[in-house]
Amino acid sequence: MSTDGSSAPRLEGWTHTYSGKVRDLYVPEDAPADGDVVLVVASDRISAYDHVLPTTIPDKGKILTALSLWWFDRLADVVPNHVVSTDVPAAVAGRAMVCRRLRMYPVECVVRGYLTGSGLQEYRATSAVAGLPLPAGLRDGDRLPEPLFTPAAKAEVGEHDENITFEEMASRVGQDLAGRLRDRTLEVYARAAAIAAERGIIIADTKLEFGASPLPGGPEVVLGDEVLTPDSSRFWPADDWQPGRAQASYDKQFVRDWLTSPAAGWDRGADQAPPPLPDDVVERTRDRYVEAFEQLTGTRFAG
Repeated sequence: MSTDGSSAPRLEGWTHTYSGKVRDLYVPEDAPADGDVVLVVASDRISAYDHVLPTTIPDKGKILTALSLWWFDRLADVVPNHVVSTDVPAAVAGRAMVCRRLRMYPVECVVRGYLTGSGLQEYRATSAVAGLPLPAGLRDGDRLPEPLFTPAAKAEVGEHDENITFEEMASRVGQDLAGRLRDRTLEVYARAAAIAAERGIIIADTKLEFGASPLPGGPEVVLGDEVLTPDSSRFWPADDWQPGRAQASYDKQFVRDWLTSPAAGWDRGADQAPPPLPDDVVERTRDRYVEAFEQLTGTRFAG
């Protein structure tokens, strides 16, 4: 996704500064370059395999924003977050937040409670994940003996994040900060996994982003970006969990599976742009995002 703002809406009183895979960022028009707030707008774009797809998912931005806000409320006593206000321009109401500007750390803080995805691939190759050895004989979907902190180095848009060890992370951000980021990540996961379990959902893994407040004396570890959404997490229905096979999910795994199916006709290795999603894939993906929101929050998504 380019940073030229070609796909970002124009918003009165705000200046567009950046577009990522899913989010568009703005600063107040009259704010200095180092101002203390930023408007974070979640679009309906969807990404997979390091590509922004040409098809959008209706209401996805609103679902991600509403679910992130719900989680931020329930994690506020674990770690401070970047949300300042939901008083946003009418054009982006429901899918935007005014947030504290943070100095974001150059690592993705990933925690895995279950073995799947890239963690499973790494385990099959090395019997370890992020340098952490695991027991022999684990299967796709197995619950891990304990949640693992498996960081990744952030990549540019269109590039793949690089899985790294804790020691490599510490060399980038410092040993003390790396330890605090690991501890907060595991605490967030423990709280969230317990809440989700009460609602019949397994959080197999999730990705968090943290930053530091630029204000003098401000907290050094602040939870930013989004949190515990179908974009950043793997959500599985608990009553359908069966290790040894791919799990049903409430996240964008459905899109990933279609893209790698013969029906898509997409050669990922040939540096081709991904194909548009069929209408039924779009509808079913939206349904899964809505279902995740409603089952977790216990409230109906109004759209």
